[in-house]
Amino acid sequence: MRNESMNASSEKAGHTLLVVDDDRKLCALIRDYLEPMGWAVEMRHTGTEGLAEAQEGKYEAIIMDVMMPGMDGFEVLKELRKTSNVPVLMLTGMGDEADRIVGLELGADDYLPKTFSSRELLARLRAVTRRAAAAVPQDEDFARDLVAGPLRVNEASHTVILRDEPLELTALEFAILVSLMKSKGRVKSREALLEDVSERRFDIFDRSIDVHISQLRKKLGDDAKSPSFIVTVRGVGYRFEEGGLS
Repeated sequence: MRNESMNASSEKAGHTLLVVDDDRKLCALIRDYLEPMGWAVEMRHTGTEGLAEAQEGKYEAIIMDVMMPGMDGFEVLKELRKTSNVPVLMLTGMGDEADRIVGLELGADDYLPKTFSSRELLARLRAVTRRAAAAVPQDEDFARDLVAGPLRVNEASHTVILRDEPLELTALEFAILVSLMKSKGRVKSREALLEDVSERRFDIFDRSIDVHISQLRKKLGDDAKSPSFIVTVRGVGYRFEEGGLS
């Protein structure tokens, strides 16, 4: 803990986090750990209050429990995604794969088991906020559009245009799409893709990438059986089509 506190100065000032959980003790523990690391933490203890605060406030990330009385975390996330792409980390019971899959399908960026360590919490927060941070062009290559047929993606402006219509992607969906497009024609394994977009290692049995790919395909209007953009290479991973056939 001491070493992590010494790294607090490396955290960008002004980080804002909303924690939505009816477990007040856990919320306080998260706040007490993160505030010395440069985070301003707000807490809400019902889904209804959490949704209202998330919609009104400007947060860099939200940590939200799945199981809450009344309006649960899934309901909050579903409503929130209608108006916001703020990164959301869902808290789930250890090994509760069903909760993780539902959360990812609704637009969660990541999940944490209730048994998370403080180091894991900080690492995942850093990863999702980096992905979602406003991109600043650093060179011509970064500012240049990634193009595949009717699909156009710009990292600098964080925009996706398909057939002249803008698409709303979550930060993780955007990162996955960019990663695949930059590797057009080459297969990326699930593990390599997850590490590429999240900057952390996943268990080899973690199939959350499949859920994100499925959601991304829906937004692209891509048929998994006859894809125009993202091809599944069975037993290996995914490949982005060179031409992005329309």
